Amino acid sequence: MLSGTFTIRDEFPSVDYDQWRALVEADLKGASFEEKLVTHTHEGILVQTIYAAKDFPDGSDPHGFPGLPPFVRGSRPHGAVIDLRQEHAHPDLETTNQAILTDVAGGVTSLLLRLDAAACSGRDVDQGAVNSRAGKNGMLAYSVDDLDAALDEVQLDLVGVALESGAAFLPAAALLTALWQRRGIAPAQARGAFNADPLAVLAREGELPHAPEVTLSLLGDLAQWTSQHCSHVTAVGIDTSVYHHAGATAAQDLALGLATGVAYLRAMTSAGLDIDTATGQILLRMSLGTHHFLAIAKLRAARRLWWQVIEACGGSDSAGTPQIHARVSDRVLTRRDPYVNILRNSVSAFAACIGGADVVTSVPFDHVLGLPDELSRRVARNTVLILQEEAHLQRVIDPAGGSWFLETITDQLAREAWSIFQEVERQGGMLATLQSGWVGRQIDSAYGPRAKDIACRKQGITGVSEFPNLAEQPVSHSPLDIDALRAAASSRVQRARQESEPQLALASAESKTAAAAEAAAAGATLGLLATALVFHASGVQIQPLKARSFAEPFEELRDATDDWQAKYGRRPRVFLVKMGPIAQHTARAAYAKNFFEVGGFEVVTDDGFQEDADAAVASFRESGASIAVICSSDKLVPKLVPKVAHELRAAGARSVVLASNPGDNEAAWRDAGVDRFIFMKCDVLATLREMLQEEGVLTT
Repeated sequence: MLSGTFTIRDEFPSVDYDQWRALVEADLKGASFEEKLVTHTHEGILVQTIYAAKDFPDGSDPHGFPGLPPFVRGSRPHGAVIDLRQEHAHPDLETTNQAILTDVAGGVTSLLLRLDAAACSGRDVDQGAVNSRAGKNGMLAYSVDDLDAALDEVQLDLVGVALESGAAFLPAAALLTALWQRRGIAPAQARGAFNADPLAVLAREGELPHAPEVTLSLLGDLAQWTSQHCSHVTAVGIDTSVYHHAGATAAQDLALGLATGVAYLRAMTSAGLDIDTATGQILLRMSLGTHHFLAIAKLRAARRLWWQVIEACGGSDSAGTPQIHARVSDRVLTRRDPYVNILRNSVSAFAACIGGADVVTSVPFDHVLGLPDELSRRVARNTVLILQEEAHLQRVIDPAGGSWFLETITDQLAREAWSIFQEVERQGGMLATLQSGWVGRQIDSAYGPRAKDIACRKQGITGVSEFPNLAEQPVSHSPLDIDALRAAASSRVQRARQESEPQLALASAESKTAAAAEAAAAGATLGLLATALVFHASGVQIQPLKARSFAEPFEELRDATDDWQAKYGRRPRVFLVKMGPIAQHTARAAYAKNFFEVGGFEVVTDDGFQEDADAAVASFRESGASIAVICSSDKLVPKLVPKVAHELRAAGARSVVLASNPGDNEAAWRDAGVDRFIFMKCDVLATLREMLQEEGVLTT
């Protein structure tokens, strides 16, 4: 019979980091530990192989408790209460209404209504030469009647409504306020977000309809009115997605959001708000990618950094807890193999919940292809509902807490972002750095290394740059009769103008928001309100930031080969010359097949030719391909290439490719007839572009 108490430490004595490191370096046999085992992110963070208590050398946890400064672990001591907010942007108001009612019945708790490009610029559907912008990227909604139709049967005292209205944030807010009034919703009962964010509009569109100081004064006016009347509504949004979609790193994303927030705090305090009240008017909106650890750290770092700003501004601790709205990033979504977007969205939604976001938007998998349908909207909302109701993520307070790894990268990310933020302030603030082009240059510089990683597939994109499906069927959407929808919207706007003649002395009103809401309730359209606020009399223009999709360069190749197939009845063709026993060519043949299908090539192959060059050449002739790819092992390649490449060239191969890194043999094998080499870490994108140009598929 055993006596005493068994402890695992008796059998497995502790090993400190130095001992572990010594063993690892011995196994590396002279190779650099930092080069082999330390990951370098685009944010400048070094991700170590292992994290331990040594990463907090003083033995303390600098992150505090949930609900207390520095709020890294969450804004509330009892954990996050997730608001599922779904986007609606269909031009047809009836279709939008049906989709909204289905979403609300399916568990959605708030709505984000995106107005079209015409309304976002401050114009009605029939004003000026904006007809081409009407119905683009949003709802054809220009009056309180339009919003009423879109939100018919929605209980606005229970369901929050947020707006995305570009530069026309104050006229749009007036319409929504008038709708609440019409529905009998007291201001204190109203729930939502006006999301005034003119600097994001300037960055994205390259222009504002007012001088910056005028636009910021309108923001301050809206925030002051909202703080006095609507206790459950935020007036201001800080949407960093414009920078994120342009290619910003997580650190840049955070820093530019902070700098924008400081600019808005200045505008609101200039309008008479104290710092605590001004802070309460802000909703921080962030896009998350599919690196879920980094996404979680970004949300945690955002709370810490915002608290630092508020503390420096003299605000109270309770004001240092930002509301955060998280959404999957458009830059990681793909048009090709769009069903994979379900997984990308799930990863981002998971990170949003774990990271403590207050509001989460789950994006339909066909979002980047056009207007989503009922199925994709259902899958989107159910993604978050499963994370809540079945995975119970919201039932755990700060589930990411206690991980040395996550805590460390959160600290590193916050420090890097703070440094960038300080530089923005040194250069005059967010507006100045946008106007000077500094923001764009910094983002472009940061995106360069990522673009190279995407091009060589170090950062793979499933279904696009890795494992493409050439036989996939495109997702179909019902066609829109946009001309008919525009005509109907124009009729509604003209009828609204005829039925009401509101007094529009807005420019001189003490509270422009109050006066605009009164005019909207009397029937004023968004365009009339914007005109009364002297939109487009003066303005500002800059070079806009260009949104980047990670998948777009590869998807452009697929588009070109699809067009080629539609024109000629076939795809450009590649023949795999598999030489040697199966074990000698299988891996590289599989690599080559995947490589060329990424560019939309049809890949033709045979069972293999052992070392019979004549049989290989005969099969190549029969294939109808103009490109031959030699696939074999490093052991056989030196023996086979000189003969096989030469004979393939003689047989009519326009291009002979070797699936191998040539190393010191490159010159010799080129002399033998090899044109290109494909191998791990080569520039896949550039190689495919060149070959499609040679085939005549691409012209430039």
